[in-house]
Amino acid sequence: MSHPLIKLERDGPIAILTIDRPAKRNAMDLPMWIALAEAVEGCSADDELRCVVLRGAGEEAFCAGADIAAFQTERGTPEREAVYAAEIGRSFQSLRKCRHPVVAACRGWTMGGGAGLATLADFRVGGPSTRMGIPARNLNIFYAYDELDPILQSVGYAVAMEMLVEGRVFTGQEAYEKGLLSRLVADEAVQDEALAMAHRISQGAPLANRFHKRALQELRGALPITEVQYEASRSFPYTEDFREATRAFVEKRKPVFRGR
Repeated sequence: MSHPLIKLERDGPIAILTIDRPAKRNAMDLPMWIALAEAVEGCSADDELRCVVLRGAGEEAFCAGADIAAFQTERGTPEREAVYAAEIGRSFQSLRKCRHPVVAACRGWTMGGGAGLATLADFRVGGPSTRMGIPARNLNIFYAYDELDPILQSVGYAVAMEMLVEGRVFTGQEAYEKGLLSRLVADEAVQDEALAMAHRISQGAPLANRFHKRALQELRGALPITEVQYEASRSFPYTEDFREATRAFVEKRKPVFRGR
């Protein structure tokens, strides 16, 4: 499924994927999540590639996450929720399963699902104006276990709790110090450094790079999560608080949570 807002370019052995919706801080609606997954899966199957760069268009954002305004048409029924959960999960996991190393160029806002995409990349380049956070608590959204795991592996329990429960949004410097960013450069150099990193990676032996990415993931092992636990993580769309938060976002007001 091609999409005009998910653009794929080639630079020799490097694929450059651009989320091209700067007017909405590169927020993702469902067709964009689907197109991104298909693009990454296509890159993974390409033996000529050596590295993938994921970036956002413009100077303001890498990706601000899901397009919450689209929830009213994309979610709300069991059938829609099943599709949405499957497709956004596929999009996230396409990065983890990609055979080639993935570099995320995290200039500006890297929030919510955008931060999720970034943490599933293998390398993250940001600048001082990078803002990285996961405001799930503001919408009563439950992150899936396999989306939480890379955050926990990267930064540990304490910082993950800061992001998810306290709702901290880290500056680029803070994100680098806490391990969320692999590299910190000047804002105007983020895209160039991500591409330069990809070129350095592409000069290495591709079979070795692919093996080491797969081996490090296999050493982590499968998550010890039951289907009942997975189902619990998918239950939030049926809560009153989620529906209230979605309405409040559209109405540009603060939600009133009641714990139901």
